[in-house]
Amino acid sequence: MDIKKSELARIFPYAKAKVDVFLDPLNKAMEEFEINTPKRQAAFIAQIGHESGQLRYVKELASGLAYEKRTDLGNVKDGDGIRYKGRGLIQITGRSNYEQIAHDLGINCVEIPELLETPVNAARVSGWFWKRRGLNDLADKCDFTTITKRINGGLNGAEDRLKLYNVALGVLL
Repeated sequence: MDIKKSELARIFPYAKAKVDVFLDPLNKAMEEFEINTPKRQAAFIAQIGHESGQLRYVKELASGLAYEKRTDLGNVKDGDGIRYKGRGLIQITGRSNYEQIAHDLGINCVEIPELLETPVNAARVSGWFWKRRGLNDLADKCDFTTITKRINGGLNGAEDRLKLYNVALGVLL
């Protein structure tokens, strides 16, 4: 079930023209990664909405320096933290994630990390991450807290995420 432009604009009032840019890539990514029910879509849209500032950012605003030498992210070489900082609508971080994306989706983001900033790739890698982390099943159970922890590692921005989720549920159900 595709999300309509009017629905996405209601969920993300700050997105403005970005709704037009991301509507088709988001619908295609949701189809590809089985984010295909209102509950799944509401949870996915809410999470990417928070992570991307309502579609305004496809690259983390911070430098990425905090991720240097984070072996849990696969950042083992000097400069990996900055090079593989959060990208895509869900802000995928770390060399190991970029390598897995390159393998699974055929996007040469290890060599050219900026490829994850294009609308199609930003949406697609976010859907990939979502499905790979088992988040469809959690969305089916309305376990939004666990979804947030799997994306963020904690509950940063929980209030904003939940607000977006409730708006998305109201629009999509």
